[in-house]
Amino acid sequence: MASNQSVMKIRNCLLDFAVAAMLFVLYVRSTPAQATAPPSFQTTETLNYDVEWSVFTAGRITVQLVGAERDRPSEIITIARSQGVASLLYKVQDDYRSLFDPQTLCSRSISKKINEGRRHRELDITFKGDEGIAAITDRDLNSPGTTKHVEKKIPACTEDIVTAFYFMRHQPMHVGEPVKFAVNDGGDTVEIDADIQAEEQVQTPLGSRKALRVEPKVFGPLYKRKGRLLVWFSDDAEHLPLRLKLTLSVATVTATLKSVSTGPTVYPGK
Repeated sequence: MASNQSVMKIRNCLLDFAVAAMLFVLYVRSTPAQATAPPSFQTTETLNYDVEWSVFTAGRITVQLVGAERDRPSEIITIARSQGVASLLYKVQDDYRSLFDPQTLCSRSISKKINEGRRHRELDITFKGDEGIAAITDRDLNSPGTTKHVEKKIPACTEDIVTAFYFMRHQPMHVGEPVKFAVNDGGDTVEIDADIQAEEQVQTPLGSRKALRVEPKVFGPLYKRKGRLLVWFSDDAEHLPLRLKLTLSVATVTATLKSVSTGPTVYPGK
């Protein structure tokens, strides 16, 4: 029987993964020198991930891009649900909705409904690039009346932790050439390096795919603990995030792309 301390460590591991890896895959905004023409993503694209902790099924993640048209904001809906043993230890039911400009890929807003264990929170961020500020509303649903409103300085074009995922996919990736990116998640904007480390062959439910192994240095500047996050992007025009691997001192959690579709999706746990 695991000790209470061990259970708490596992809970923290799963929480870190839910926030860091499952959404994202990457918190990315490249430097101007790396920017390219606006991408032409499918009008609707759904990515489904299976999440594993050791040999156990830990959960599922669904990310759907909808309305990717140039005459209106595009929307990304992200659903994360814990399952099995992981859900017994630490139940996760997170829903994120992000709007962004399909021409510039700059985020306009992100809304989060976070239900993780006993933690219940709603966070809304509106990015006002022309004013250089992000307006943030943070509600702790466990303590009614404790709503916080703050404003933070941002660049003219800022990514949230979901739109950044699509921004990164459109960047050129070459082994040995790091990509610099920035993210604002309700605090100060953080600059991070992503190392393009190697070309590797990856086995997934989609078959064997040639991939680029990328390590975003999120631990330290963004997450104040020791760990390592690796992401394998398909080495083609789509740059599909095929696999994520989060390693902490207490556990290793892996998310693998199970399916890709362009039609309506049924969200896990809905």
